[in-house]
Amino acid sequence: MTVRVQIAEKSDEFTANERKLSATIMADYPFAGLAPIQVLAEKTSVSAPTISRFVNKLGYGGFQEFQQELIAELKEGQKSPVDLHPTRRQVEGDYLQGFFQRAEQLLHDTCEMISASQFERVCQLLSDDKRGLYLIGGRMSDPIVQYLSRHLRQYRANVFHLPSDPEVWPEYLLRMRPKDILVTIDFRRYQKSLAELAQMAVHNRGARVVLVTDKWMSPISKDAQEVLPVPIDSGTVWDSYTAALALVEAIVARVTETNWDQTRNRIEAWDAARLNFEGKRHE
Repeated sequence: MTVRVQIAEKSDEFTANERKLSATIMADYPFAGLAPIQVLAEKTSVSAPTISRFVNKLGYGGFQEFQQELIAELKEGQKSPVDLHPTRRQVEGDYLQGFFQRAEQLLHDTCEMISASQFERVCQLLSDDKRGLYLIGGRMSDPIVQYLSRHLRQYRANVFHLPSDPEVWPEYLLRMRPKDILVTIDFRRYQKSLAELAQMAVHNRGARVVLVTDKWMSPISKDAQEVLPVPIDSGTVWDSYTAALALVEAIVARVTETNWDQTRNRIEAWDAARLNFEGKRHE
């Protein structure tokens, strides 16, 4: 369990000063929690003993132990396949069957990590055709974003899949209007450029961010309105995106079924244009 989750679960037990402290830590997580205790005390206008009681309430023996846990989370978020190799778990018996069993567990865990109410909120945001949708992923996760954007384009207008080249991102930023949505998928070995893009979208353009990430949390999370954490640890040297793809497929199905008349009309018009292009290509 990450420190972020521990803070969320204990939030009802916090005093007023502890709530102020937790808000500061969460606003710049995990970096705010890595500051010296006196610096954090001055920033939050609470005493050092209050901080000590706060971390004790989270289950840590002291502030140093609390910071060590944050540092461990940062390291987990940057692990490469080479780093994961020593910790891989051997698949017992038939490899394919064993691997699929692990994938099944990832799907089960996703349902525990994302509530039904949050899922519905996200689907409502993406189905609101008054909002422009801008989508982008990381080096390995962008194909999932492309899959999502291709489906959403058949449901509604104003869906834009940003290219990987940051040189052209200003064009999309300048097109964004307040309350438009930037959908990002960013897993460990997070991309700093995506975090900067999200920050500009929120603070310069008034957009809102929906983030799909892992339990260690992309830095984008501090600017995101909705954070959808999915498990990615398959026990092999490679992270698994099975749960992320399943989540995207669930979003596509829910969004398109919400207003079937609009979906049907859009797909019929889309197919008519697409088939016309294909016919010309074969002439």
